[in-house]
Amino acid sequence: MPKRFRLTRRFPAAMTEDGYRRLRKFAAEAGLDEGEALSFLFENFDSVTDTDTLTHRLRIFNSDLDTRKR
Repeated sequence: MPKRFRLTRRFPAAMTEDGYRRLRKFAAEAGLDEGEALSFLFENFDSVTDTDTLTHRLRIFNSDLDTRKR
């Protein structure tokens, strides 16, 4: 039996302009709205990420984070 798609949680989230543009592009290409796209990405996180690339990109993002906040 398929799971019913219910949005049960809402949370305030801060997102960079680049990240939001990419989310909107992905959602449009997939025929989803932004909330559905985020749900898809997090529900399938392990299958849509490359662990080695993720670790490397996370290190780069964290090293630039303080500069980007200013």
